[in-house]
Amino acid sequence: MNILVSAFLGCLVLAPAAPQDSKVRWCLTSNQELRKCNDLSTTTMQLACVKRDGHHECIRSIKDGEADAITLDGGDIYKAGLRNYDLHPVYAEDYGEDSCPYAVAVVKKSSRFKFSELRGKRSCHTGLGKSAGWIVPIGILLSRNQIKWAGIEDKPLEQAVMEFFSASCVPGATKSTRLCQLCKGDCSRSHEEPYYDDDGAFQCLKDGAGDIAFVQHLTVPAAEKDQYELLCKDDTRKSIDEYKTCHLAQIPARAVVTRRGFILPPCLTESNSSFKKAGAFSSEGYTAKNLMFRDSTKRLVQLPKIMDAFLYLRAQYTASIRSLQKGMSTDSTSQYIKWCAVGHAETAKCDLWSVNSMDESGNVRVECQNGQSVDECISKIMRREADAMAIDGGQVYTAGKCGLVPAMVEQYDESQCAVGSDASSYYAVAVVRKGSGVTWNNLRGKKSCHNSLGRTAGWNIPMALLHNSTGECDFSKYFSQSCAPGADPESNLCALCKGSGKGVRSERVKCKPSTEELYYGYAGTFRCLVEGGGDVAFVRHSTVEENTDGKGPDWASKLKSSDFELICPGSSAPVSDYARCNLAKVPAHAVVTHPESRRDVVAILKEQQGMFGGSIPDAPFRMFQSENGKNLLFKDSTKCLQEIPATKTFKEFLGDAYVATMDFLRQCSSNVPDLENACTFRTCH
Repeated sequence: MNILVSAFLGCLVLAPAAPQDSKVRWCLTSNQELRKCNDLSTTTMQLACVKRDGHHECIRSIKDGEADAITLDGGDIYKAGLRNYDLHPVYAEDYGEDSCPYAVAVVKKSSRFKFSELRGKRSCHTGLGKSAGWIVPIGILLSRNQIKWAGIEDKPLEQAVMEFFSASCVPGATKSTRLCQLCKGDCSRSHEEPYYDDDGAFQCLKDGAGDIAFVQHLTVPAAEKDQYELLCKDDTRKSIDEYKTCHLAQIPARAVVTRRGFILPPCLTESNSSFKKAGAFSSEGYTAKNLMFRDSTKRLVQLPKIMDAFLYLRAQYTASIRSLQKGMSTDSTSQYIKWCAVGHAETAKCDLWSVNSMDESGNVRVECQNGQSVDECISKIMRREADAMAIDGGQVYTAGKCGLVPAMVEQYDESQCAVGSDASSYYAVAVVRKGSGVTWNNLRGKKSCHNSLGRTAGWNIPMALLHNSTGECDFSKYFSQSCAPGADPESNLCALCKGSGKGVRSERVKCKPSTEELYYGYAGTFRCLVEGGGDVAFVRHSTVEENTDGKGPDWASKLKSSDFELICPGSSAPVSDYARCNLAKVPAHAVVTHPESRRDVVAILKEQQGMFGGSIPDAPFRMFQSENGKNLLFKDSTKCLQEIPATKTFKEFLGDAYVATMDFLRQCSSNVPDLENACTFRTCH
């Protein structure tokens, strides 16, 4: 076995640039973990063991450079990812077929109570702040009003839980309270407490100390399953093996976290079995289970480089954690929302909006955040650093995959603003110069203009059609040159982009997905066709009309709509005939937000458009007009914003046809944004 341990742990070195005698300092929280780590380290010079008094102390030590890595539960991953620590997950535990953990409520088969009858029972928990044992079950009991709690201003959450259960073992709770009454040891959140973690909580139930154990679904040993049952939320009971239809929630797998800039070796993810054989995934002989890693771990899976704690945990899970920190949401509304703007022009318009949004009490109703890209703004909304922004359908798809929800939709038909009976939409079209000879069938090798990578009319629809007919995924090879802001600046997809057109900075912002790139957005895409050497521009149906025949900015002042035409599979048509010759009818842009922020965002946006909407005379600010650019914050063609029902998912909003198009396009891995790849890496969350 020692040979195998050496073979595996020999790979535990830092990045190639680090000194060869560097050691990975693993942080341990119990004497049992320390013994296991020390045993492993005796066979190699590459592993060092650092013991701290708890997970919080380990997180702090890793942040301070006194330790390097630790495997954490979801609740601790959240804490580690906060701004003051900024640790991030790099490997996730993979449990094989059961890689999506479930939080379950386990009881003895001989008991007779239901889930709705837990008041006064004795409870066993894995630990304070842990996913399966605390965050999920307490969150559910709060949401169902079984546990009465008005928030931290009312009383501590632990007090409310004590008033609900007659006695408990919650390792990590205050030792002098009833939450530690059932514990067998010191009630510490470590293996020093026999009833700590999943197996400890189950042992608490097995010993008869508690009536119910809140654990992960893999906890009950196979030989004992016939003695226990699961409590279902609908007040039924099922066998231990029926966890997929009788669970409290799915939870994130545990993950290895480290500080930014520290690189753990990729050989941890090799698909051979040397890691397992080395004993890293076994706690046999150490008087405790799940030491350093869960014993059910089959391997560690490397996470995308962009991954951070909030992307890994997803919006719904982080919302559950926050609800336990401050209390379930009430009827009170926020005083303001934080709007996310991309680029200087949007930020300038947002700042003007913010100034004009001040109410009679001097309170600003809209504050501004800014991001370098839409994806960065989506990340900010996930973290609650921003609240909302209006984005294209393709970006709504990505935001939805990351746990955000569509709250309001742009309506382009003024007659529908009063009734709101029809969902707003527009057409994706392909525009060429009239008489150029460019058709849909001879696009290969031509020069193309796109409003941005991942946008509906400019990328998703046309690329999905081309992929369907050609099987091509690498569109940098399909077109000779392009401008597709957001692509690799060194690739052909950025060859036609212009940057800002102003001095040294122009090259730095070339092909950036923001208004700093002159060929970004629908008007910019059309400009790429007009003056940038493009042969075809993929835009929305109104783009040509908005930038010709005397309309639009200076560069478009002499353009005539009759000089351009539409092409579509098998046909061409005047630009006015978009209803007949288009690539697809697609959903309108929508405002996306965090599920927790939806109500506030809708309320404040309704108020703001009442003051600054299109039909308000002499308004000092116009939400749906752009002075120094086009389509800033909202589409300039927007007549009003309409609320999307809270029950409508992002897929229902986008519609089956568009979602199918996006799913089809995602068959090309190059078309999956890094953010979406991170959000969907472990889709069971």
